[in-house]
Amino acid sequence: MGFSMERWTSSKSADLYGVNEWSGGYFHIAENGDMMVLPEAGAYDRGVSIASVAEGIRERGFTMPVLLRVENILDAQITCLNETFRAAMDELGYHGSFLGAYPIKVNQQQQVVEKITEYGSRYHHGLEAGSKAELIAAMGTMRDKKAVLICNGYKDEEFIDLGLYATKMGFTCILVVEMPDELPLILERSKQLSAKPILGIRIKLSTQAGGHWAESGGERSIFGLNTSQIIKAVDLLSEANMLDCLKLVHYHLGSQISNIREIRTAVNEACRVYAGLVREGAQVEYLDLGGGLAVDYDGSQSNFLSSRNYTIKEYCTDIIEAVMTSLDEEGIPHPIIITESGRALVAYYSVLLFNVLDVTRFRPDPLPATLPEDSPSSLEYMFQALNSLNIRNIQEVLNDVIFYRDETRRLFHNGEITLRQRSLGEQLFWTTITEVNRLAKDLKNPGPELTDLDRVLADIYHCNFSVFQSLPDSWAIEQIFPVMPIHRLAEEPTRNAIIADITCDCDGKIDQFIDKRGMRRYLALHELRPYEEYTLGVFLVGAYQETLGDLHNLLGDTNVVTIRILEGGEFEFVSEQEGDTVAEVLAYVQYDPKRLFVSFRKAAEQAVRKGLITAQERREIVAAYEAGLRGYTYFEQ
Repeated sequence: MGFSMERWTSSKSADLYGVNEWSGGYFHIAENGDMMVLPEAGAYDRGVSIASVAEGIRERGFTMPVLLRVENILDAQITCLNETFRAAMDELGYHGSFLGAYPIKVNQQQQVVEKITEYGSRYHHGLEAGSKAELIAAMGTMRDKKAVLICNGYKDEEFIDLGLYATKMGFTCILVVEMPDELPLILERSKQLSAKPILGIRIKLSTQAGGHWAESGGERSIFGLNTSQIIKAVDLLSEANMLDCLKLVHYHLGSQISNIREIRTAVNEACRVYAGLVREGAQVEYLDLGGGLAVDYDGSQSNFLSSRNYTIKEYCTDIIEAVMTSLDEEGIPHPIIITESGRALVAYYSVLLFNVLDVTRFRPDPLPATLPEDSPSSLEYMFQALNSLNIRNIQEVLNDVIFYRDETRRLFHNGEITLRQRSLGEQLFWTTITEVNRLAKDLKNPGPELTDLDRVLADIYHCNFSVFQSLPDSWAIEQIFPVMPIHRLAEEPTRNAIIADITCDCDGKIDQFIDKRGMRRYLALHELRPYEEYTLGVFLVGAYQETLGDLHNLLGDTNVVTIRILEGGEFEFVSEQEGDTVAEVLAYVQYDPKRLFVSFRKAAEQAVRKGLITAQERREIVAAYEAGLRGYTYFEQ
């Protein structure tokens, strides 16, 4: 970014980073330049400075990186979803009701699931389990018998038995038939346990959404029954005199559905199946629309993969209208609508905080006034191009220096020029590119090569985190998350940068960022100040990122701190979880830390016997090794 004489303000930073577009009303920038987090959308009088929270975290002995959770936001999102559905039903005259079921897979952390059941209790907001382990977690957490417990996924006998036991205990535990062979097993286990099951059927829709997760829906979905299999299931239940057990119709269109039209089309199709089952004599009463409620990560309010072209109000209204239109035509009573929204509930709830460790700048060294006499012609041509550069020949000079840079490299590879000459060629190239980029700012319509120079010349900000552990979707599917500083936002950010993590992997970086025109390949950041920590935040990371992370370079889970915002803009720390130690991470990959320590201690003793180190040095070395085992896997200052 170029320097401007016009005073920079926090509102300009808000515009630059798109805060008002992606924040959902939960974040804004104060006049002093601090990023503020709000307990409810638009509650500006109760905002808390994230920089102040970060300072409090450090004072309590926790180092970066830290995953910050804000309890109030989770509470507010649950309230928003339930109340919006309720309001839409009242407005449209819907005769059924709404129940939420949080999919545990979105964020399985115990604290998250417990808080969802706590805050959701006033709405009977339930849980969805897609595996045996998730079902066990749900059964040990849920207490609300009016909330639904939806059981999806492959089910073995033990899974089915657990679900039936939950039903016997009074839970509304619905076993959703995902595969044709599941139903006979469920019926058999029901007889053995004398438990009347509550059953659902997952259907395969012909409707298919776009995006990264399109394959989870449509006719080629790996889960669900086609129409022939649905009829066979109905016949089997009828023969067993258990058709009255079939209570729910379920489908899953996919995650992060950005286009409301696809959502509405799927609802219409599902309603036809629902009506068909009613005609077959099934006493269905629940219509489970699965997940898909998207988060507007980039703030574009479009049908891009990282956005959505609808509000939560439009989502709820369109669903209810679609259900009413389809079922009223057939005289079918309005069902209890269930959605398995997870991403929309938990995404805003978490912010990843990390500090910048160092910066690599692409600033060429000063050039000599004249070239050495033995310089090859390729260097002379680059030197001439640089000296002739003006706003009228920018593109020509750019083409020339790229050509002669490549020629210089070829000569070096062939052993025709020296290392020092190669170095001078690189200096000439980067000096020219820097000047070309500066002059190109004055062009009205620069070409794509010229507009891309900001990315080429961007600094690398080396940051204390792991993309693979904390932001796996950024690496795996190029998911865009809002990234920005959490302070100094009343100052103009004058550097363009990409974000690099501390893994030894070229993919350990973030180089796609929010832009009003879709995406940009660099991020505006501030110059670092000596002896002052510069902290960045990645926002909307509460969904999937914690669970999907891996142990690349054996960098483990980060520290996790949860706060609750109180009245008057105060806050309290309600939970602190230490991140993985080196010993814990080593144990994950089947090392025995105690055995490692004993082995290293023996190696140190051998070094003493060989006279390589003293006994005192052995003591210090062993102590350092032991401290390393106990230490945080990330950079510690």
